[in-house]
Amino acid sequence: MQIIIQGLLLSGLYALIAMGFTLIFSVGRVLNLAYGAYLLIGGYVCFYFAQSMGLPKVVGILLAAIVGCAVGLLKYQLIVKRLKGDHVAIEISTLILAVVLQAGVVFLFGDSSKILLPIIPGVVQVAGASVTFNLLAATIASWVILICLYLFIRRTHMGRAMQAVSMDPKGAAISGVDPDKINRFTWGISGALGAVAGVFFASYTQLSPSMWVAPLIIAVAVVIVGGIGSIVGTLIVAHIIGFMEIISVALI
Repeated sequence: MQIIIQGLLLSGLYALIAMGFTLIFSVGRVLNLAYGAYLLIGGYVCFYFAQSMGLPKVVGILLAAIVGCAVGLLKYQLIVKRLKGDHVAIEISTLILAVVLQAGVVFLFGDSSKILLPIIPGVVQVAGASVTFNLLAATIASWVILICLYLFIRRTHMGRAMQAVSMDPKGAAISGVDPDKINRFTWGISGALGAVAGVFFASYTQLSPSMWVAPLIIAVAVVIVGGIGSIVGTLIVAHIIGFMEIISVALI
């Protein structure tokens, strides 16, 4: 029961981590190798405002999402849009940007690891299994965000426009959809999702300048195995990887 519950909770977090990465590739057909840096920025922004400045954690999470959205938009406007069509150059430049952002974090906060206090402290018993309130809150928030995102993509005009651009950018443009506007929106949403995921991921593990690497590997694995651009596939594979990790730890 402990394995089942922990696996479900961790899988929800991994699905949120991978979802922003999936959106970018689905719409822009770009492997955003700086995606892990969104999580890095989100974790440190929340750490600074919620712990160093003493603001409520909800405010820290909100500010992390805003900063992540801004970084995503700037990256699209200054890098991706200018290198449009050259996917190799875009992917290399996004990886370089991640290294630059890591160096910026080291400059501002130092290279030592830091602890981001739990969003909700304490432990609760669920079906006989011990679960931290922090991971439970992270998973519930993850699923709420994922469900809202799924409904947004399926039910709204902007969401349908995103689907159209992901399937055929030229055809979408002929139909009156502005691909540039959709890409800006997608990169902004991806940045916000990554930053929020970074807050939950950092509170589950710890903050360090290199913490962006592991989430990037998770996102790439989930997206490639689950089918590039597939939201449902991302959810399924996130659960497979989450359960594999929990089972491996339990067996070892």
